[in-house]
This record gives sequence, C-alpha cells and structure tokens, in this order.
Amino acid sequence: MQPTELQTSLYERIPLSRAMGVNVRALYGLRAALAAGLLATLLSACAGSASRYPVPALPVSKLEQLRADALRALPPEETGEFLDADLVEVVTLDPSLQLDVRYAGSDNFLRAPVYPEARVFLQRPAAEAVVRVNRALSAQGYGLLLFDGYRPWYVTWMFWEATPNDKRNFVADPATGSRHNRGCAIDLSLYDLKTGLEVPMPSGYDEFSERAHPNYAGGTPEQRAARDLLRKAMAAEGFTVNDDEWWHYDYRDWQKYRIGNTFFKDLARTR
Repeated sequence: MQPTELQTSLYERIPLSRAMGVNVRALYGLRAALAAGLLATLLSACAGSASRYPVPALPVSKLEQLRADALRALPPEETGEFLDADLVEVVTLDPSLQLDVRYAGSDNFLRAPVYPEARVFLQRPAAEAVVRVNRALSAQGYGLLLFDGYRPWYVTWMFWEATPNDKRNFVADPATGSRHNRGCAIDLSLYDLKTGLEVPMPSGYDEFSERAHPNYAGGTPEQRAARDLLRKAMAAEGFTVNDDEWWHYDYRDWQKYRIGNTFFKDLARTR
C-alpha cells in the first residue's frame, strides 16, 4: 500500500489538512518542534555521556617513551619477611575460566597494548580461591571472566604517569606498589554459561566514573544484582572489593608477598 499524502506530508506538504480540519500552521510548528527536540536530545546525549576512558590517548611516541622510562625505574625497596612468590597461570587450574585481557590489546584506558600476551597469573592460594568461586557460581549459571591479575611493577609506573591527577584514585601509586604487583589482586566479571556472553554490570571494566563504585545505586536492578552476586561469591573465598572498582578484588594475604616486576615471558606457562 502506498502511503497517503497526509502520511508523507509532515516534512513536505499537507494537502489534506483543510479537509480533515487540521491547522496547517500548527502542524508546521509541530514539525519544527520535533526537529528541534531531536537535535536537543542528540546534543544532550553527546554532552552528558562521559567517555568510558577519560584519560587522554597518548601518541605512540609518548607511550613508548613511558615504557622505556618505566623499564629503567626501580620498584620501592621493602623490608621484612615475605613468602616466596608462587605465581600460577590461573586458567591452568580451571580451563572453564574465560579470559578477556584488555591490556594485551587496545581496548583499555591507554588505548594501546601494554602486555605482550593475554595471560593472567596469581599467587597460588589466590588462584585456587578464584577456582572455588568459579565452581560455586557455575551452579547459578555463571562463570568468571578474567581481565587482569599479577601486573609487573613497571606497568603500574606507566599507568600512574599516564593518568591525570584527578583520576589517580583509579590507579595505584608505584611509590608503594599495588596488590596487582604482589600477585594478589584480580580484575574480573561474570559471563553467562548458556550464551558465553559477558554479564552486563552498572559500568564497563576500567571505567573511570562513579558508576564503577561497588555501591553505586544506578544502573538496572539486574546489573546491580549481578555485581552484588559477584561480590558475595568473592567475599566467601577471602577477597575484598576495591572501594572504587566493582571488578577489582584483593586477596586476604596480599601483605605477605613482595612487589613483583617479573615479565610474563619469564613465568612458567604451566605449574
């Protein structure tokens, strides 16, 4: 069926308006209002939606200079007694764990690869705890999606130097090292066992915004329920969520390990 002249006339002409008792001037006013409203909506959306990664993208030359400077820098000295490092590649303990190591690609706040390989390591007790969480969640139809684990100290130095002062609450200070550096922090989320898809959360991973806070009251009820389910399951195995990031969990014994700066290539592929 061909559209009537009235159906096609909102942005062109209204030849049937008089016959139907329609005020032509009012309809043209409505057309203008609709167009203006659409434009206003689009402008508002553009202005109101904060970038997921508000840290300015660095030129390749600047990033490479940061990397070179980081590799020359030295981790802070530590005193006291520490346990020997026993970093294990987590997926070797449970192949049902899924990986999405953003720092091995360009989908991260630096928009460039930082790791040479997509691998996730943790100190063995923490890795075994993650496996137990994964198995507990499988009964509810979910699995764990791992973003990051052990992080060499030089990478923490790069993150700090690349991040503006007002966003540094989202990155660790290399002067004290991070729990990632100790192999006792993990970034992770949930995936649906039926679909294999990542479960939506109130914010994206590594989003530098209030939506990333573990107690953020926005988002959908389903997103908050998934976030809280993850938190409950991780807490049951000795992990504590970070105050600013729903995806970041610290293992209870992180103080017992030294800051590490070993490259992935120097860690055993299987243990």
